Amino acid sequence: MAMETRKYENGMMVFDTSFLKQKKTPSEFVWSSDYLTEAANEDLNEPLIDLNDFAKGDKEAMARACELVKKACVKHGFFQVTNHGVDPLLIEAAYNEMSSIFGLPVDVKLKAKRQLYSLQGYSGGHAVRWSTNLQWKEAYDCEYSNQGSDSHIVEQFKSAFGDKLDKHTGEVYQRYCDAMKGLSEVIMEVLAMSLGVGRLYFKEYFKNGGGIMKCNFYPRCDFSNLTLGSGPHSDPTGVTILHQDQVGGLEVSIDNKWLAVTPRPEAFVINIGDTFQALTNGKYKSCLHRALVSREKERRSLAYFIIPNKDKTVKPPEELLGEKEERQYPDFKWSDLFTFIQGHYRPDNHTLHNFVQWLHSSKSNND
Repeated sequence: MAMETRKYENGMMVFDTSFLKQKKTPSEFVWSSDYLTEAANEDLNEPLIDLNDFAKGDKEAMARACELVKKACVKHGFFQVTNHGVDPLLIEAAYNEMSSIFGLPVDVKLKAKRQLYSLQGYSGGHAVRWSTNLQWKEAYDCEYSNQGSDSHIVEQFKSAFGDKLDKHTGEVYQRYCDAMKGLSEVIMEVLAMSLGVGRLYFKEYFKNGGGIMKCNFYPRCDFSNLTLGSGPHSDPTGVTILHQDQVGGLEVSIDNKWLAVTPRPEAFVINIGDTFQALTNGKYKSCLHRALVSREKERRSLAYFIIPNKDKTVKPPEELLGEKEERQYPDFKWSDLFTFIQGHYRPDNHTLHNFVQWLHSSKSNND
């Protein structure tokens, strides 16, 4: 499979196979030296949490695991989980079906391109939204609803690609999203226990929401020192469940140093997003991270971003706040944050701060 670029269509950079044969990187994909700091030569060493301890109800093991989760989330928001109950064959199938999507002709993919304020569709380099610092990747997003029909992901694929894509592809991602829903409920219980709130609090909070399933394909790049697969950012969503292949490239910024997240085929990477940071009044961190590309190998990953219902108010539970603890963020609707990141801002490590300023400004203008 090769990622392609061919000129512009409606003002948007389009990928074409000639991209990989060019003698220099197109300027739209070249990042400034401020972003292209040296790759990590150390690991993050995030904790590895065995979810089987929670399934068995081993109280001592659960307490130890929750302490590890809390320590990691206070510092950087990353940990990994094993014995998660997701069938390895399903994960393999989800990776395999990426070839079916990204191997389609460019014209077919562009007809399914993601529109502004949409949670589903194809994108190449995020060129739909940006014209500089484009990301060296192709992606396809699905919008999963916890209240959706048993085949709503299948229907999304059919609507996007018609008979250009076999029904089996949609069926695989339907099953994968269903599995992510189940895993997300367990993760929410673990996070609640680590914070000392009711075990079911966050599970109930996100119950009427859903997730954004993103397939990421990062082609190999002869100019990997000049571009990025995903630029430095924090996830604006609730919590991310990520499976990455064995190529590696995910890095987290801690104390102005990039640290690598080791790929583990048997594990999922869990990281806190901006929405969950606000839900904890800043106790748990949504940390800056990025994805590098390889000169030798293509890389793939499967990301599932847990989101609340758009009308849900984002505010921390009362039991999490001390009597005199100052609120770090005002109450806000998740739909407002979604509008901000889709139409007004490119997510980075200042997303929440700048969103609050934008929110105040918007309210002042409406008064």
